[in-house]
Amino acid sequence: MSKNLNNREYYNNRELSWLMFNYRVLEESMDKSNPLLERLKFLAITASNLDEFYMVRVGGLKDQEFVEYNIPENKTQLTPNEQLAEISKLNKKNCINTYKQFHILMDELSEHKIHFTRPDELPKSLQGELESTFDSEIFPTLTPLGIDAYRSFPKLMNKKINIYVDLSNETSEQIAIVQLPSVLKRFYEFKESGNTFIVMTEDIIEKFVYKLFNGYKIERTFSFRITRNADQTIHEEGALDMLVEIERFLKEREKGVAVRLEIDISKFKKINGSFLRNSLALTKDDVFKYDGPLDLTFLFELVSRYKNKLNHLIFKPFYPQVPKFLGQQNIYDLALEKDIFFHHPYESFQPVVDFIEQASEDPDVYAIKQTLYRVSSDSPIIQALKNSSANGKQVTVLVELKARFDEENNVQWAKELEDAGCHVIYGINYLKTHSKITLVVKKVKDELVSFVHLGTGNYNDSTAKLYTDMGIITTDKEIGRDAINFFNYLSGYSSKPEYKSLLVAPYDVQDKLVEFIDREIEIQKAGGRGYIFAKMNALTDKRLIKKLLEASMAGVKIDLLIRGICCLRPNIEGVSDNITVRSIVGRFLEHSRIYYFRNNSQEEIYLSSADMMTRNMLKRVEIMFPIKDVEVQNEIKEIMDIFLKDNVKTRIGQNDGSYKYVETTGKKVNAQEMLLKRALKNTELIQIENANMSID
Repeated sequence: MSKNLNNREYYNNRELSWLMFNYRVLEESMDKSNPLLERLKFLAITASNLDEFYMVRVGGLKDQEFVEYNIPENKTQLTPNEQLAEISKLNKKNCINTYKQFHILMDELSEHKIHFTRPDELPKSLQGELESTFDSEIFPTLTPLGIDAYRSFPKLMNKKINIYVDLSNETSEQIAIVQLPSVLKRFYEFKESGNTFIVMTEDIIEKFVYKLFNGYKIERTFSFRITRNADQTIHEEGALDMLVEIERFLKEREKGVAVRLEIDISKFKKINGSFLRNSLALTKDDVFKYDGPLDLTFLFELVSRYKNKLNHLIFKPFYPQVPKFLGQQNIYDLALEKDIFFHHPYESFQPVVDFIEQASEDPDVYAIKQTLYRVSSDSPIIQALKNSSANGKQVTVLVELKARFDEENNVQWAKELEDAGCHVIYGINYLKTHSKITLVVKKVKDELVSFVHLGTGNYNDSTAKLYTDMGIITTDKEIGRDAINFFNYLSGYSSKPEYKSLLVAPYDVQDKLVEFIDREIEIQKAGGRGYIFAKMNALTDKRLIKKLLEASMAGVKIDLLIRGICCLRPNIEGVSDNITVRSIVGRFLEHSRIYYFRNNSQEEIYLSSADMMTRNMLKRVEIMFPIKDVEVQNEIKEIMDIFLKDNVKTRIGQNDGSYKYVETTGKKVNAQEMLLKRALKNTELIQIENANMSID
């Protein structure tokens, strides 16, 4: 009996699945095997993630609701209004747990003589210092904003902390707002007898706010915070200069309408918030009341402040190791012999930087071409590209100006590269270029050779220490020719190339994945053993989900390792009971994308910059690249096996959309810890091999 694969029961809603993921991040703050300061950092990550979710995803749904766009989304058939209601309900549960955990961790931190303290709880001996701090450092920066018939509700900045003040005198009751200026610290430290007391800046202001309102009595104060819609439109049509359009967009984004109101009710539990809610045109579902300080991202700074003093409360330091496939050899010489594989952050990202820096100085290098999506604030790669141009090489760089929340940085990099003489491309109309590719054209023995780096992650030396990503450097002739055609297509005017090895979105990646899944179905039906392993950040594309469900119904075994959103519900009898969904959330952010197909033992492995998301398949320029080198294939399969054996950080997706920790039986296996140890062991073997070579 055939199944209707449009049945909403087979799918998770994208937004609710994301909230489930963010709860898994929150769970890391609850995991006592993580050091205390790292647990605090996971709380900060949870808060930061949620800010972006509201600015972008909820902001987009709010826009749909505003224009009365009531068409249901294509998987769970929820309308924008229904999604917003479900988001609010689930997020309020998550936030209760977030603040419960915050107080637990603050109690644990106090055991190390660092106390999260309200102003009135400070020792009497420190009260004078507290008031002096307010008078000298805080008071001069504050501007009270009265609200009455002559002064309308102010345009408050996105994500900034504000103090709401109810005040009165003998003749009237008034309302005022005091915003925390950006120049102020988020918290202050006061020390006595070996103890450090942390006091939030907004709490200090609330204690002494009466100094701003002479002649008035302060009836009540509380802090609040507004999140604004950042899902604005970049108007590409008719934009003569994309740099100018992006700069206009950045200014407009700060003015977006409010989508969330957060209120600290730790002092006054019965705050209604109706005045703020009505002034901001929000509903009750948009209001979140917390028993604690707003914007827990301040914990990033707190952890940074104390990680050296309390270094036993952070993860044991790990330094990225020498890549196993490179050793101490010259990257260009070795690439002529075989493909070089990298696995970051276990293996150092520095050789990828060296790859570009060496090319910038090599007189035999004629051209360097690269795509950039997100780079670090002091990127050595940018400097190498500028040097390359100064040394007379042809340098072409596609800088994606539409990389969300990196637009401002990328505008600056684009200007610097242009000033240095590089040819800069701003991307393609209506598509984000998310590909990670570098092409170096070098003369080797009177022949021009294409050296190509392809990766799953950004050319960002900072995030390469935190995100798990994979990449290769190859001189494969087909891939080299494809790389040349890819960059010529981006920079000039030509029809889409016919690629020999690379698969390039939009469309081609999705079409090929469907083809590969169909092949496993046919193999299974013919009596073979169909098998698919796919590791990605998110799975949302309905065409691919339906194809995976078809494969499961045909008996194909499927292992999905998905860090974040998964819109496919596994383990539904007769539909998805051959699919296992795993999510690993741990010390490093799982970012690599691996697509493996058994193909009747003629295995095919692809790495990619693309997740199985509709935006990646149809709205971005992405690359999926084959792993041709058998040695590299075996390495990736070993890594896949380690992931599948993890029974410490793995959660298993359930058929109701929830996740549960995998049952731990036998020896504990933490995949990320095992890969760390593996990288250290590989470095030791490389050192022994080099020592033996020197003796010989």
